[in-house]
Amino acid sequence: MLSPFRLDLFVYSINTNNKNVIFMKIIRFERDRSQFMASLKKNVNDYFKEKGISTKGNWKTWLKTAVMLSMYLTPFILMLTVPMYGWMIFPLSVLMGIGMAGTGMSVMHDGLHGSTSKKGWLNDLMGSTIYLLGSTSFNWKVQHNVLHHTFTNIEGMDEDIESKSALRLSIHAPLKKIHRFQYIYAFFLYSLMMVRKFVNDFFQLHRYNKAGITQQQNAKPAVEYIKLIGSKCIFFFTVIGLPLLFSDFSWWQILLGFVIMLCTGGFIMSIVFQMAHVVEDVEQPLPTADGNIENEWAIHQLQTTSNFARNNAFINWFVGGLNFQVEHHLFPNICHIHYRKISHIVERTAREYGLPYHIKLSFVSALASHSRMLKMLGRKAA
Repeated sequence: MLSPFRLDLFVYSINTNNKNVIFMKIIRFERDRSQFMASLKKNVNDYFKEKGISTKGNWKTWLKTAVMLSMYLTPFILMLTVPMYGWMIFPLSVLMGIGMAGTGMSVMHDGLHGSTSKKGWLNDLMGSTIYLLGSTSFNWKVQHNVLHHTFTNIEGMDEDIESKSALRLSIHAPLKKIHRFQYIYAFFLYSLMMVRKFVNDFFQLHRYNKAGITQQQNAKPAVEYIKLIGSKCIFFFTVIGLPLLFSDFSWWQILLGFVIMLCTGGFIMSIVFQMAHVVEDVEQPLPTADGNIENEWAIHQLQTTSNFARNNAFINWFVGGLNFQVEHHLFPNICHIHYRKISHIVERTAREYGLPYHIKLSFVSALASHSRMLKMLGRKAA
């Protein structure tokens, strides 16, 4: 499993002014002099001991896995086996997109973090559902487990806040005139996340290979290229080729349904992730010239992450605990079904140490905060 702390020193590649630049990044966090994380670990461990429960998943996890996969796969099976009117492919594609997002957030995510089960092969099995989303586990683990979870909201290190040409998600990124209206058009671009990812995966893997990250993670660049190309081919053949061969839908209906599915899933996943790190109050710190971050890692996570809708039962269930990003960043190896319970422990401990605990009370308030943040980022330079 990839560790969030493997990349203390590495060569990394980003895109600056349309040129690939290789540069050395040395990022160091302060030592935990406050003992906050030590106290928090004890408090959380005491909770699980008192309850006599595992930190991993239980029957609720497996039930949700079945529901999410069924929501994704059942509409597709119906398309292939049941005669229906042409227009029916579109609502079924929307349902597939919702199932795709649910599978990514509630099944794949925990599996690739190793938090679904104590058994490694079960985690690998759940993590392998990423192939149903048309991607591979290696890219995702490097981007998410390593870069995002270690260097959260640090410009040039955390690809989740990497600014695209028309989107500025970091206060330290260059400000362009078009960004002034990003709070209006950003949500349309979010729907293209999965479409963009299908192409970007190849450029992303190329960067990791060129920067030496692939070898650093004990993987072989050629093998990862083969896996990536193979997964894309199988995905496209399955989702587009099989309906062309076995359904009565026309080619344009199948292609449009495919795009609708990707846009639905991409929009849901983008919104959920953005409301954790690109909202008001959270910080986007930069390291010093020597590569030092002002605070230790756990405190950095509190400063750069926010929760939302803690008491919304449906959101808690559907998004796989990703509305509890504070708890997820501090304890990525704990299954998401426990986050709501331990969130009160994390908040109480943070308050005791005089540390921030960012939380938006509802989905709507978090979405509004993200919109205001987009507007500010579109008009204010660093």
